[in-house]
Amino acid sequence: MLSTILTKSFSKDTALLILRVITGTVLIHHGFEKLANIENFADAFVRPLHLPFPIFLSYIAAFSEIGGSWLLILGLATRFGALAIVGTISVAIYHALVTAGFNIFLLELLLLYFASATSIALTGPGDFSIDEVIIRILRSESDEEISQEPVKSKSKPKSDKLINKQDEPSKGGIFQFLQANLLSDTSN
Repeated sequence: MLSTILTKSFSKDTALLILRVITGTVLIHHGFEKLANIENFADAFVRPLHLPFPIFLSYIAAFSEIGGSWLLILGLATRFGALAIVGTISVAIYHALVTAGFNIFLLELLLLYFASATSIALTGPGDFSIDEVIIRILRSESDEEISQEPVKSKSKPKSDKLINKQDEPSKGGIFQFLQANLLSDTSN
């Protein structure tokens, strides 16, 4: 049991779980504060940057913080949620630099959110996530499909097998796209 706990994979996955849940939990209230008085947020943070559609962008910021936080906490489409947070926090960092200069007391929390969300986006959610459960289900289904395919005769050349494989229609559609692009790192 101790060797399982001390393994690199278990430690990494536990660290990612802690980082995801805490980052999402402490960031989510910022989105709800924006929604509580969206006009005030737009006047204080969006209009000084001279961005178009300040109310609309304020809603985008609020929902990306709320939605991104929930995605981090659940570990569902985690990289997408982390990228939504990175985008919003990047604008907040820019706002802080433009309005207050390099004020470390103002920037430190924003930089911590940025570093956390960027780390999660780059490393993925880890094994303790819904993303990983989905990937394991998709892998088991694709392994079942492979095992159920008839074995072709060995007399055909290998290049012929490759051509036949490429001519076959792709199965899985959206699930394969999600697995390949949005969910967890499948190389582990």
